[in-house]
Amino acid sequence: MGLVSRTTVVLLGGTALMVLAGAAFAQDEAATNEAEKKGRVTVLQRLVIGAGVEKIAIDTPSSVTVVEQQDIDEIQPATINEMFKDVPGINATGSDRVLGQTLNIRGVGAPEAAGDGGRILVNVDGVAKFYEQYRMGSFFSDPELYKRVEVLRGPAFSTLYGVGGVGGVVNFTTKDASDFIAEGDTGALRLKSSWDSNGNGLLFNTTLAQRMGENAEFLLSGNYRMSDVFETGNGTPMIGSNFKAWSGLAKGTFKVGEEGTLRLSYQRFDTDNPDQYFAQTGTADTFGFIDRHVVDQSVIASYENPFSDNDMLDLEIQASYSNTTNQQRNHRDFPGMPIPCMAGTFSVVCDSDYGYATWQFNVQNTMEWRGDNWENFLTYGWQTAYQTRKAEAWLDNGTRLADARFHPQGRDFRTGVFAQNEFIWDERLTLIPGVRVDWHRLSPNGVTPPAGSPPGTVIGDSEDTAFSPKIAAHFQVTDNVAVFGSIAHTERFPTIDEIFTTNSGSGNFLPSYGLEKEVSNNFELGFALNGQDLIQSGDSAQVKVTGFYNKFDNFITLNNVPAFTAGFNNRPGFIGIPATIKGFEIEAGYESDYVFLNAGYSYVSGRRDVIRTGETAYLQTIAPHELSLTVGGKLPEQGLRFGWRARFVGAPEEASRDRNTPPPPGTSTRFATAFNVHDVFVSWKPEDGPLKGWEGNFGVDNIFDTQYKEFLQNDFARGRTFKISLVKQFGWQ
Repeated sequence: MGLVSRTTVVLLGGTALMVLAGAAFAQDEAATNEAEKKGRVTVLQRLVIGAGVEKIAIDTPSSVTVVEQQDIDEIQPATINEMFKDVPGINATGSDRVLGQTLNIRGVGAPEAAGDGGRILVNVDGVAKFYEQYRMGSFFSDPELYKRVEVLRGPAFSTLYGVGGVGGVVNFTTKDASDFIAEGDTGALRLKSSWDSNGNGLLFNTTLAQRMGENAEFLLSGNYRMSDVFETGNGTPMIGSNFKAWSGLAKGTFKVGEEGTLRLSYQRFDTDNPDQYFAQTGTADTFGFIDRHVVDQSVIASYENPFSDNDMLDLEIQASYSNTTNQQRNHRDFPGMPIPCMAGTFSVVCDSDYGYATWQFNVQNTMEWRGDNWENFLTYGWQTAYQTRKAEAWLDNGTRLADARFHPQGRDFRTGVFAQNEFIWDERLTLIPGVRVDWHRLSPNGVTPPAGSPPGTVIGDSEDTAFSPKIAAHFQVTDNVAVFGSIAHTERFPTIDEIFTTNSGSGNFLPSYGLEKEVSNNFELGFALNGQDLIQSGDSAQVKVTGFYNKFDNFITLNNVPAFTAGFNNRPGFIGIPATIKGFEIEAGYESDYVFLNAGYSYVSGRRDVIRTGETAYLQTIAPHELSLTVGGKLPEQGLRFGWRARFVGAPEEASRDRNTPPPPGTSTRFATAFNVHDVFVSWKPEDGPLKGWEGNFGVDNIFDTQYKEFLQNDFARGRTFKISLVKQFGWQ
């Protein structure tokens, strides 16, 4: 079918708008509640968890998509990136390998870009996850641990979640014991197994949930996932995509007093695999193979209490420790492409240990005031984090290298305070101003100046302060039409890598002292349509359209142009450039007793505002425009859902990067062309009768075995893949 043109998208959007605008909507609260009971809730009616009054996605003044457990079950993802295939504005980068997973939101985010982990904030149960390493992904985990993911697009969410999230925020929520224990039961045992045909992938999961009296419940869940090498659409094996991984979650939830809740949890992802491709984020045969042992783990303690009898208190406190380590050993050359382990650039292939360890403490409180036709929620808090970056490497004779210039060690201490006020008048107008002030210090650890540095060069601490205000508004024009918008000023601190890197693979970099913080101003404007009883009684449909314009005054990027000219070996490793990213998103959903429909469209354009010799005007992290569609049916009495998913992806914005033929083997180019890919799925979950407690999911991804490549990935995607999972749950009283 090829590319869906913008004209087609406009026609689709216009048709939806006319249908909604021309219908006589009945906003009957009882009908809405009945629809929720029957599961007639569209993707835009899902609850967004945050401060202030509870909202559904369509009523937020920014773009939000919630991926629920039902979506995860139907997708049957083997990797984190697969969970976001149908979400507009977010794209998978890196590769389909388990250790090559990273994300891009609205043109921000890519592997081998040191600061992108700070531009997209990834949280697991409120704990920030950050990892950056050459040719590696940025987040290592298993989808089976999670029941819900929120994708919050744009920088307006940085107020509550952390400084510098110019791309947005991704919040992962792990499962709880209460998700498995049925009403009237005290415990549950859930057994799950999955298989996929492309790589003979297997998953085995065991989950035990137990409630102890009225004040405590416990969850213990363990997963083992493995896969052989998968194949692309034309049958080419994807070398190094095989893996074995263990993951698990232990969680205790305790009632404290009348309303307080204490949660203690430990989660772990552990994969120890020989013969991995060194370049996990894309094809680069030159780097050869290596044995890797990657472990990601988090320990979390949290307390929350709404204090229902006191409007001045709604308290949340959290302390956590997160640690991600990567042990690399036994590098082997790709045939005919030797890379010796030696000091300098080639130390990347030496035996080495990398890691990030982070201690984090968060506290926030919400105060409430109410009048006859208004209510106000003031949320304020404090967040502090201390992170250490580890990098050690050894020569073949066991000699420890003095430092790892391509991956400098260091410490990052940051602390910040924030306040966000939400004022609601007459249940129609919502105003949300907010402000955040952060301070940080970066300290090097064992980083030495590169060869050729001026005598007496000392690499010292880097300190700075960031100020990030915003204001957002949402106005309900009628029961069925709303408009919204926001203005956000965001400042991002440079990372350890951006300040202290002194070698990047081609000549020597000097530390990037004087590198100023990244500053952006973002503007969003949109409207939403919402209706009930369109085609049949109780059905529901929503459309949300958001346009955005993001102006960067100091977009931090690698200083690698012009190459090999005078002074090339004595330049700062990173610089800031002016840049502009703009675009729009459309999200729509329809739900009835027997039919559902979801659609999402994203268009993003990105340019450098100043072009140096040898540079292109286009930012290289901008994905092509894309339309995703899901059309499905339901048989509620039989517990069946089934449907078809499709993605129609356009050609790259930069014409010179559009190629109708694949790039040469062994290159790391992101050349790509337009494509479309189709999936089908069937889910079965009987709610009554002798088969209650059983669940089944079947799907076929890439049913036409299309050979295609995501623009932001260096490797071709998986070919046709049959997926099946079976679940049996037991409960007891």
